[in-house]
Amino acid sequence: MYRGAMLPAKLCNPATCRAALTLLPMLAQTMGTTTTPVAAAGIDPCNRGHLIKVKQTMLRRLLVLTVATILIGPAVASPPPDPVQCSSGGNDGGCTVSSAYGVFPDRSTCHAAAVAYPSTEGELVRAVARAVASGTKMKVTTRYSHSIPQLACPGSGGGEGLAISTRRLDRVVSVDAARGRMAVESGLTLRDLVAEAARAGLALPYAPYWWGLTVGGMLGTGAHGSSLWGNGSAVHEYVVGMRIVTPAPAEEGYAKVRVLAEGDPVLDAAKVSLGVLGVISQVTLQLQPLFKRSVTFDERDDGDLEEQLAKFGYQHEFADIAWYPGHRRAVYRIDDRLPLSAPGDGVLDFIGFRATPTLGIQANRLAEDLLERAGNGTGKCVASRLTHAALSVAGYGLMRRSGGVFTGYPVVGPQHRMQASGGCVAGPEDALLTACPWDPRVRASSFFHQTTFSLPLARAAAFVADVRRLRDLNPRALCGVELYDGILMRYVKASTAHLGKPPSAGSGGGDMVDFDMTYYRSRDPRRARLFEDVMEEIEQMGIFKYGGLPHWGKNRNLAFAGAAAKYPGMAEFLRVKDAYDPDGLFSSDWSDVVLGVGGGSPTRDAPGCALEGMCVCSRDEHCAPEQGYVCRPGKVYKEARVCTKVSS
Repeated sequence: MYRGAMLPAKLCNPATCRAALTLLPMLAQTMGTTTTPVAAAGIDPCNRGHLIKVKQTMLRRLLVLTVATILIGPAVASPPPDPVQCSSGGNDGGCTVSSAYGVFPDRSTCHAAAVAYPSTEGELVRAVARAVASGTKMKVTTRYSHSIPQLACPGSGGGEGLAISTRRLDRVVSVDAARGRMAVESGLTLRDLVAEAARAGLALPYAPYWWGLTVGGMLGTGAHGSSLWGNGSAVHEYVVGMRIVTPAPAEEGYAKVRVLAEGDPVLDAAKVSLGVLGVISQVTLQLQPLFKRSVTFDERDDGDLEEQLAKFGYQHEFADIAWYPGHRRAVYRIDDRLPLSAPGDGVLDFIGFRATPTLGIQANRLAEDLLERAGNGTGKCVASRLTHAALSVAGYGLMRRSGGVFTGYPVVGPQHRMQASGGCVAGPEDALLTACPWDPRVRASSFFHQTTFSLPLARAAAFVADVRRLRDLNPRALCGVELYDGILMRYVKASTAHLGKPPSAGSGGGDMVDFDMTYYRSRDPRRARLFEDVMEEIEQMGIFKYGGLPHWGKNRNLAFAGAAAKYPGMAEFLRVKDAYDPDGLFSSDWSDVVLGVGGGSPTRDAPGCALEGMCVCSRDEHCAPEQGYVCRPGKVYKEARVCTKVSS
């Protein structure tokens, strides 16, 4: 008996349908399904009324829906909610401050007394002055708040602090095309920044891949793209001026605007600040003439990954590598600069950042939940293989023109259309028929951990070799990370910014690789993940064995243990912090912990703490002994202590 898991014909364009048909035999073979041979049956899958049938099981239907969702073209989406929600409009009522994902790593709830939405620098100064006069703790929140740790939570998060949103500080202040400089307010999103720059014939040369970040947010966390060329891929390396509102003595009105010009040594503190110096009002960026890029994603065997990693970033300006260790594959981004006169009007609208039908979001999560509950590692490998195949067939979102379809490599397009994407933040409200995949308003949306750290290029190959050895013990254990696009490796250069990437000793000390891993997180904080020990060992290996620098805007709490000591410029940064905000009104419990102020720890000792990255286990109760997970040494990194499943 069959019931159709349906791919409606109206969603098909010819290329999408051809892609779907190429994936169905794989689904049939790997999941044991039987399908009607559509070509032999004379069925046109793009004809209205025809449906593609697969065998009736919940998991198989969910996987088909997941693949269909990937292959559906761009759509509008309900824009993400404001990360600050208040009971009485935000002026004097209780507020909660969250992130784009709806939860912090420790699952705490951050409360604030009120939120301010200044729309001019003058309003911003007045908001800060009122808070300083009353001794109120403050924190800046951005339009979408994509930092995973609680960087935007004021004070202790107990409800006494003020959230200052930069949502309405989102204008271009000035453009000097002749000098290649652009001054913008700190709440301007990356999407609007690169679009406005392109109108003036300019380009931000390097940037993160997600355009829902704001200028202030990128500087607060040291956000970056991928490149070892020029000044490197971090946005803060292109800052040549800043206006920042800080506390001031009563005789100066409790708040003032500090103007930092190019060459000012304080810029090395302000360019990456975690928001503890004050509120950035305006930023001046040094841009470059607009150019085009040629992009090809080349999938290969991972047998020489260590060797390629060491040299690939020097061969291509915008290179990155996505590693799929469970399937022993790697995808190399061959991405180079071309003159603006080169033919091509392509665009990269990355599929993972597109507006996604809510049913597809829920199907994807439910499929993974079912595999986790069943302990089905083989099923996760099948699902990751299907997901990756669907992305590959669709060119990961590359198109030769906006609204078109992927027809082959290379795809050439202007920088502002190729460097970042995020269609799910740009659409009109549609009552959550579609959304960003992680939107917390969607019941059963994507829910995950992220582990992200940077290593000097000289140590990166050894880390990859260790992960390979761990993989070889059980390849299925790393299929889960492949469901989230594998282990992304981006290139970044060391910085003079005190909280940027510090150079390391030895040759190539300024060149680094950033490892970015996203993986399943249970809604139940006491439930262990399938192959829990493997990702824990990789995390500890990167952070402790190899001394990885945690990304300030990502990670579980564990990654920040001892982080302050890894930054040689920390003492100078804290000196500037004390000068700009002597009473610590822009500091919070979280920022004090990660900056090494006050002796606090990002971890805690509690039952189940290791499951959520809140501790390194030292006792079985830190894991889930009732589920068979107990604390044991790592398999490759023997000094690691991880929650390992033991047979009864």
